[in-house]
Amino acid sequence: MSGMAGGVPGGVMGGIAGGTGAGPAIVVAKPKPTGPARISSGVMAGQLVNKTQPVYPPIARAAHQSGSVVLHAIISKTGSIEDLKVVSGPAMLQGAALDAVRSWRYKPYILNGEPTEVETTVVVNFNLNGG
Repeated sequence: MSGMAGGVPGGVMGGIAGGTGAGPAIVVAKPKPTGPARISSGVMAGQLVNKTQPVYPPIARAAHQSGSVVLHAIISKTGSIEDLKVVSGPAMLQGAALDAVRSWRYKPYILNGEPTEVETTVVVNFNLNGG
Protein backbone atom coordinates (compact mmCIF):
# COMPACT_ATOMS: atom_id res chain seq x y z
CA MET A 1 0.00 0.00 0.00
CA SER A 2 2.47 2.55 -1.01
CA GLY A 3 1.10 6.05 -1.57
CA MET A 4 -1.49 5.52 1.13
CA ALA A 5 -1.10 7.17 4.46
CA GLY A 6 -3.68 6.59 7.11
CA GLY A 7 -5.73 4.46 4.73
CA VAL A 8 -6.55 7.37 2.41
CA PRO A 9 -4.95 7.51 -1.02
CA GLY A 10 -2.70 10.61 -1.13
CA GLY A 11 -3.72 11.46 2.41
CA VAL A 12 -1.64 12.73 5.24
CA MET A 13 -1.04 10.47 8.17
CA GLY A 14 -3.26 11.51 11.10
CA GLY A 15 -4.50 14.73 9.59
CA ILE A 16 -6.20 16.55 6.80
CA ALA A 17 -4.45 16.80 3.46
CA GLY A 18 -2.82 20.22 3.17
CA GLY A 19 -3.97 21.22 6.65
CA THR A 20 -1.73 22.81 9.25
CA GLY A 21 -3.74 21.63 12.20
CA ALA A 22 -4.46 25.19 13.29
CA GLY A 23 -7.93 26.53 12.72
CA PRO A 24 -8.85 30.13 12.11
CA ALA A 25 -8.02 32.54 14.92
CA ILE A 26 -11.05 33.31 17.02
CA VAL A 27 -11.12 36.81 18.39
CA VAL A 28 -13.65 37.58 21.08
CA ALA A 29 -14.32 41.29 21.21
CA LYS A 30 -15.11 42.59 24.67
CA PRO A 31 -18.33 44.53 24.61
CA LYS A 32 -18.05 48.17 25.57
CA PRO A 33 -19.23 48.66 29.12
CA THR A 34 -22.76 49.98 29.30
CA GLY A 35 -23.68 52.76 31.62
CA PRO A 36 -21.42 55.06 33.55
CA ALA A 37 -18.03 54.03 34.91
CA ARG A 38 -17.94 53.74 38.71
CA ILE A 39 -15.25 56.07 40.00
CA SER A 40 -14.38 56.75 43.64
CA SER A 41 -15.29 60.03 45.25
CA GLY A 42 -11.61 60.71 45.98
CA VAL A 43 -10.63 60.43 42.32
CA MET A 44 -13.55 62.60 41.22
CA ALA A 45 -12.71 65.24 43.84
CA GLY A 46 -9.46 65.74 41.90
CA GLN A 47 -11.50 66.34 38.72
CA LEU A 48 -13.62 69.09 40.30
CA VAL A 49 -13.15 72.50 38.62
CA ASN A 50 -16.13 74.48 39.99
CA LYS A 51 -17.42 73.83 43.50
CA THR A 52 -20.25 75.97 44.84
CA GLN A 53 -20.41 75.98 48.65
CA PRO A 54 -23.83 75.06 50.00
CA VAL A 55 -25.89 77.68 51.80
CA TYR A 56 -26.46 76.56 55.39
CA PRO A 57 -30.25 76.54 55.81
CA PRO A 58 -31.21 79.06 58.54
CA ILE A 59 -33.69 76.61 60.07
CA ALA A 60 -31.00 73.92 60.29
CA ARG A 61 -28.58 76.42 61.85
CA ALA A 62 -31.24 77.49 64.39
CA ALA A 63 -31.88 73.83 65.24
CA HIS A 64 -28.11 73.26 65.58
CA GLN A 65 -28.34 70.62 62.84
CA SER A 66 -25.00 69.57 61.36
CA GLY A 67 -23.77 66.49 59.55
CA SER A 68 -22.95 65.01 56.19
CA VAL A 69 -25.24 64.55 53.23
CA VAL A 70 -24.23 61.69 50.94
CA LEU A 71 -25.32 61.99 47.32
CA HIS A 72 -25.20 59.59 44.37
CA ALA A 73 -24.17 61.48 41.23
CA ILE A 74 -24.00 60.75 37.52
CA ILE A 75 -21.50 63.07 35.83
CA SER A 76 -21.83 63.50 32.07
CA LYS A 77 -19.05 63.15 29.50
CA THR A 78 -18.77 66.95 29.55
CA GLY A 79 -18.35 67.13 33.34
CA SER A 80 -21.77 68.47 34.33
CA ILE A 81 -24.06 66.83 36.89
CA GLU A 82 -26.56 64.73 34.97
CA ASP A 83 -28.42 63.03 37.83
CA LEU A 84 -28.28 63.52 41.58
CA LYS A 85 -30.00 61.61 44.39
CA VAL A 86 -29.78 61.69 48.17
CA VAL A 87 -28.36 58.53 49.73
CA SER A 88 -28.35 59.68 53.36
CA GLY A 89 -28.03 62.67 55.66
CA PRO A 90 -30.10 65.03 57.79
CA ALA A 91 -33.35 65.98 56.05
CA MET A 92 -32.89 69.68 56.90
CA LEU A 93 -29.59 69.76 54.97
CA GLN A 94 -30.44 67.63 51.93
CA GLY A 95 -31.99 70.41 49.82
CA ALA A 96 -29.02 72.75 50.33
CA ALA A 97 -26.59 69.94 49.41
CA LEU A 98 -28.55 69.10 46.24
CA ASP A 99 -28.75 72.77 45.20
CA ALA A 100 -25.00 73.29 45.61
CA VAL A 101 -23.82 70.08 43.93
CA ARG A 102 -26.12 70.52 40.91
CA SER A 103 -23.96 73.50 39.89
CA TRP A 104 -20.61 71.72 40.31
CA ARG A 105 -18.51 71.10 37.20
CA TYR A 106 -15.84 68.49 36.66
CA LYS A 107 -13.11 67.95 34.09
CA PRO A 108 -14.34 65.25 31.71
CA TYR A 109 -13.17 61.86 32.98
CA ILE A 110 -11.05 60.14 30.33
CA LEU A 111 -11.18 56.34 30.11
CA ASN A 112 -9.42 54.51 27.26
CA GLY A 113 -8.80 57.86 25.56
CA GLU A 114 -12.46 58.90 25.51
CA PRO A 115 -14.59 61.11 27.78
CA THR A 116 -16.75 58.83 29.89
CA GLU A 117 -19.93 59.21 31.91
CA VAL A 118 -19.18 58.64 35.60
CA GLU A 119 -21.12 57.33 38.58
CA THR A 120 -19.77 58.46 41.96
CA THR A 121 -20.61 59.47 45.51
CA VAL A 122 -20.43 63.07 46.73
CA VAL A 123 -20.32 63.96 50.42
CA VAL A 124 -21.32 67.47 51.52
CA ASN A 125 -20.38 68.33 55.10
CA PHE A 126 -22.27 70.89 57.15
CA ASN A 127 -20.50 72.16 60.26
CA LEU A 128 -21.99 74.81 62.53
CA ASN A 129 -18.50 76.07 63.37
CA GLY A 130 -17.82 76.76 59.70
CA GLY A 131 -14.85 74.34 59.61
